[in-house]
Amino acid sequence: MLEISTYNTKQLSTTVKLLITLIVDAILTLKLKKGSHIHTPVLPEQYTFARKISNVWGKTRDFVQRSNLTLFCTSNKQLSKLPLLVPGLRKVYPYYFTFTTFTKGRWVGEKILDVFAREFRAHPAEEYERCIQAGTLTVNYKKVATDYRLKHNDLLANIVHRHEVPVTSQPVTIVHMDEDIVVVNKPASIPVHPCGRYRHNTVVFILAKEFNLKNLRTIHRLDRLTSGLLMFGRSPKKAREMEHQIRNRLVLKEYVCKVEGEFPDELIECSEPIEVISYKIGVCKVSPNGKTCTTFFNKLGYDGKNSVILCRPKTGRMHQIRVHLQYLGFPIVNDPLYNHSVFGPLKGKGGDLGGKTDEELIQDLIHIHNAENWLGMDGDSDLSMFNTRKDLDENLVGHVSPKENTSKNESEVTSTSACEISCDTSKSIPCELSTNKSVIVPSISHRQTVATQTGHESPDMMFNPEKMTNDEHCYECKVRYRDPKPQDLIMYLHAWTYKVK
Repeated sequence: MLEISTYNTKQLSTTVKLLITLIVDAILTLKLKKGSHIHTPVLPEQYTFARKISNVWGKTRDFVQRSNLTLFCTSNKQLSKLPLLVPGLRKVYPYYFTFTTFTKGRWVGEKILDVFAREFRAHPAEEYERCIQAGTLTVNYKKVATDYRLKHNDLLANIVHRHEVPVTSQPVTIVHMDEDIVVVNKPASIPVHPCGRYRHNTVVFILAKEFNLKNLRTIHRLDRLTSGLLMFGRSPKKAREMEHQIRNRLVLKEYVCKVEGEFPDELIECSEPIEVISYKIGVCKVSPNGKTCTTFFNKLGYDGKNSVILCRPKTGRMHQIRVHLQYLGFPIVNDPLYNHSVFGPLKGKGGDLGGKTDEELIQDLIHIHNAENWLGMDGDSDLSMFNTRKDLDENLVGHVSPKENTSKNESEVTSTSACEISCDTSKSIPCELSTNKSVIVPSISHRQTVATQTGHESPDMMFNPEKMTNDEHCYECKVRYRDPKPQDLIMYLHAWTYKVK
């Protein structure tokens, strides 16, 4: 039986590492057989909640808690080849990028300006008119007039000034690698693959740039805020084989999480069906109209306030563990989505949404939350820059989570981008380079597409203003963003073990 799990750390000193290993083993009561496990680091957040349910920490507790602060920094050997790394964060300098899409059937015969003004409302029609006239919005890589009527198979290309969202600078570590598969330990906050506002700050890109592991096949995925084991196939044959095993439920998956309240001592089985109520923002609920699914839960410990539990999902529905825990009344303590009063006074316990319809719930979620902090789909599609103007304003400009200080300066928004680079705790360097003109860098080819713009640069430990680009027409260049806080980048849910039956 193949078994891969995570339980120890490489970042702490040898003495503390041994102590933590013994404690975590005791807490999780997992019997480890020699040679049957491949071990990788658990994120420091797991230690933070693991230590709270154990009485054996003693005087070591405070030291380990302080040590966690240093774990958010990486060594020089662990740096990404592209992003700027500041303490705790992996950032990407803004760059020009080409989004492409083929003409949809319903667009044929319509004027290009009318289509963009109606379909992609992130910007007003005047902005798309400017892009068409400037030649940054093209058809078949050729400049056209604003009244050009779209034809079948026309390729639309739009060059944009792209700002990626910072993620944790904790390294993606390789647990196991052979000629068929790669298994990594994914830190929380890093998406698996390019989506929405993430591209270079994704596991796939980091593996390609840091380990030269390219053309990996995604076998399964983890939510952006979920940490833990992630597997990729190195060959089509092996990828299909492992996908078949997962699809046919031949793989036993185990997760560890921290939930609110005292979880029951006995084995709990939840078989409530789950329905996706919005694919766009990635929100689910328990519903008789949903798909069948089952999750088993075991309590591992309780600290008087919260419980650490072991989760065994029998199926793999979207947000299955998180939704089932919400339904049972034991949401993950720092789940920014399913542990929120937007689901009603009971926070969705027992399926009680406070009398809200699905549409009302979705609208409330859009108004209350900063989408980048909780979207289950890790952002919208690759054309998410074309969100509606209304959604863009609500998600970015001055909207903060209820947990944030409501007296926060209105010029500071909760979305996380790279417009202000904090080099250390004592100073920051704003990137107000308004003197730069909006021009397309000559090295950027109009024929470069999503697949070819992969770039490669040496990492920076300090902010380099010479690498900053500014576009006078870029909306995000005009907005001052704050860096995400450590608590914005984690959720206490960790993919612990995969066993092939």
